[in-house]
Amino acid sequence: MEPTTTIHTDLVIVGAGPTGLYGAFCAGFRGLSTVLVDALPQVGGQIAALYPEKVVRDVAGLPAVTGRRLVDGLAAQADAFGTRYLLERQAVGIGHEAGRPQLTLSDGTIVDAGAVVLTAGIGTFTPRALPAGEEFLGRGLSYFVPDLSAHADRDVVVVGGGDSAIDWANALVPLARSVTVVHRRARFRAHAASITEAQQAGVVFRTNCEVSELIGGDWVSEVRLGPSDRLAADSVIAALGFISDLGPLADWGLELSGRTIVVDQRMRTNLTAVFAAGDVTEYPGKVRLMSVGFGEVATAVNNAAVELDPDAALFPGHSTDSAQGA
Repeated sequence: MEPTTTIHTDLVIVGAGPTGLYGAFCAGFRGLSTVLVDALPQVGGQIAALYPEKVVRDVAGLPAVTGRRLVDGLAAQADAFGTRYLLERQAVGIGHEAGRPQLTLSDGTIVDAGAVVLTAGIGTFTPRALPAGEEFLGRGLSYFVPDLSAHADRDVVVVGGGDSAIDWANALVPLARSVTVVHRRARFRAHAASITEAQQAGVVFRTNCEVSELIGGDWVSEVRLGPSDRLAADSVIAALGFISDLGPLADWGLELSGRTIVVDQRMRTNLTAVFAAGDVTEYPGKVRLMSVGFGEVATAVNNAAVELDPDAALFPGHSTDSAQGA
């Protein structure tokens, strides 16, 4: 049996999405050694895995930026301070040794840290399956769009009525032969402005109907709507939402509110030296926006820094006063 690897660090952040990456920057700016853990094989969390080409419009100072470019920028900030990444490893357990959290990862690695910050987003996420045609998954059916060019010059059918469905339809119009959105209701959850944009761009909408069958041989070629209506389709994107799960975090003894972690105004959880930030947290007045997550993780990291060194100042100083900001 191979000996257990133990890594010692000031701070370990669980979740390498945008909030976690910005937390690593905040920690590095304070001179803290930082380990970033994520079950996915790349940083960026849900944005990188599911929506790299989707345009993000609610980050301060960036009127429009793709998920990929946003993640690249956040990673560059974190990398400037030597953040250590432990990817494709899930944090499965926690204990404490002399008041210090000890994280156990799925590969057996132990991370001994002064403090933990949980930025797990919505936890693990699984796409809701398209009831008809699951056998065509990977053969024309997909649940997200990591590469828009893969759908170039195709007849694309997007199934769903939320923001992701309409955003993908808008992004694919310039590349695809045709784009049709199929939704089981006449009312959409997506932003009205996005729907208007899609209509003006030539996206076809089929409402009050559902996909009853995918038809094809080695690759999907048609979509059946209801008993007899058919659409040509060699790309079907099912944007039906995702099922989220906290996974092992749910068994750590954290105070939970449904699938979220309860924190105080310092972003502390009920566990010693364990903080949380971003969509995974809950407190009165919580607003689930990425921009809010950035502020929360800065609060969490700076309060963790004071917990590590009670003589340290809570305020970290301004980036413009540092060597990196010069």
